[in-house]
Amino acid sequence: MANEPDKASEQAVTPCDRKPPRAVLDWTEDGKLDVDIAGSWDRLMPACGNATVCEGLIVQTAKLGSHGNRLDPAATNFALGFVDAMQPRDATEALLLTQMAAVHQATLMLARRLNHVENIPQQDAAERALNKLARTFAAQTDTLKRYRSKGQQTVRVERVTVEEGGQAIVGTVERGGWGGDES
Repeated sequence: MANEPDKASEQAVTPCDRKPPRAVLDWTEDGKLDVDIAGSWDRLMPACGNATVCEGLIVQTAKLGSHGNRLDPAATNFALGFVDAMQPRDATEALLLTQMAAVHQATLMLARRLNHVENIPQQDAAERALNKLARTFAAQTDTLKRYRSKGQQTVRVERVTVEEGGQAIVGTVERGGWGGDES
C-alpha cells in the first residue's frame, strides 16, 4: 500500500530545546577523576534530594566505564540520559534508575560477548549471566512500577452478573489498609 504514511516517520522522536545532562570526564595528573557537568540537571538535582547524593550518582555512573575502557563518557552520558528521561521523583527512584542503567549496559555487553563466543563453556557462562541480568532488569522495572504506584493495586472487573433481587455497586470501593481504623 504505497499511499499509507510510514509508521516510523509518524513516531519519530522530535528534538527538544532542553539539553540532557552530561558529564565530561578526565583523569587528573594525580590520578583523580575530574567530572564536569553540562546540560540541564533540572530533573535530577531535585530528585536526588541533596548535592551529596547527586554527586555520588554522577561519580559512580562515571566510574562504570565499559569493556576495555576505564572511563567511557558515551556510556556514562547514556546512563545519565536514561535516568533523566525516566524523570525520577526522589532519591530512591534516581538510584534505582541508575542501577537499571548499569544493569542494561552490562546486559548488552554480555549479549555482544555471546555473539562472539568460541566454545561451549564460554557460551554457557555468557548465557547464564545474560539471563540473570535480563531478569534483574525486569525485576527492577517491576520494583519501580510498584514504588511509583505506592503499592496501590487496581482490580478491574470485566463482567458482573446480578440476579433478581441482588444489588451491584458501580464505582470505587475502598477498604481500610495498614494503620486504618477497622472496628
